[in-house]
Amino acid sequence: MSRSQQQPVSSAIGKEARDPGSLAGDANRLAANIATVIKGKPEVIKLALTCFFAEGHLLIEDVPGLGKTSLARALSASIHGSWRRIQFTPDLLPSDVTGVTIFNQGSRTFEFHPGGVFANIVVADEINRASPKTQSALLEVMEERQVTVDSVPHPVPRPFIVVATQNPIEMDGTYRLPEAQLDRFLMRVSVGYPDADAERAILVNHLDGKVLTDLPPVLSTDRVSQMITETSRVHVADALHDYIIAIGAATRVLPEIRLGVSPRGSIALLRAARALAALSGRSYAVPEDVKGLAESVLSHRLILQPEAELRGVTPQSLIGRVLDAVPSPIPQTV
Repeated sequence: MSRSQQQPVSSAIGKEARDPGSLAGDANRLAANIATVIKGKPEVIKLALTCFFAEGHLLIEDVPGLGKTSLARALSASIHGSWRRIQFTPDLLPSDVTGVTIFNQGSRTFEFHPGGVFANIVVADEINRASPKTQSALLEVMEERQVTVDSVPHPVPRPFIVVATQNPIEMDGTYRLPEAQLDRFLMRVSVGYPDADAERAILVNHLDGKVLTDLPPVLSTDRVSQMITETSRVHVADALHDYIIAIGAATRVLPEIRLGVSPRGSIALLRAARALAALSGRSYAVPEDVKGLAESVLSHRLILQPEAELRGVTPQSLIGRVLDAVPSPIPQTV
């Protein structure tokens, strides 16, 4: 029997997140602000905020017209910090993203001119329309939060989060994101079509002239940084560590999988579970946090065997199978 089966997850913890109720309250205010323009998608907003307060990067993938960019911009506009939007196109250069060093004739020195990534929130719109070379300009900054130009590192401001949108890869004029790029996104979410009531509310907003530029910021970057620090203090029991490890290991032995979840994916699931617990007002994570986030955190990290893809197998269905097969630790309250 594995440790995950033997050990209960205890909520009797001394390592509590500082004032988790206040953190949850501020997160609810942020969610309500975003919901004024993103109608009928509370779960998508919740996932986006979970990723945000885990200080992870978010990939929003769906067909055009469903509000991918609107969600990214609404999140950016709700924070009283710097944000930039980079429109990824086939002619975008890596230096447009990272910045460039230019010789100043007046001072006779080389000066660094920052690119679009130097902001707290970077909206990378339609990221898969840029060439792989330009996409790779994000690899260093997404992992190390710095940009190296001409062998000189330049740190980006904190918090630093990339919110990228992309259309499905089957559509014309797009490039598949490389696996190393996908692995740097903490979560991938899909907005999906709205129901009738939500679409009616969208039409009313349009008729009333409500636009994203009217959205007021509700949190400062200092408060966001504080909340990110608080989520990192959320306790995760040893049994829950083992549960996350077991889920990752199970993906690596599935016959349909060519490449399973890496340790980076396990770390991402841990960070996301902590953030979700904090947003829920808890100072400890529970198995339900892990289960609820596994698909969004892990599915884009799986590489299927070609024959499995031909049979219509999806990463989401395989994550569901893994969750059904791996025994969950037993929550224990004291």
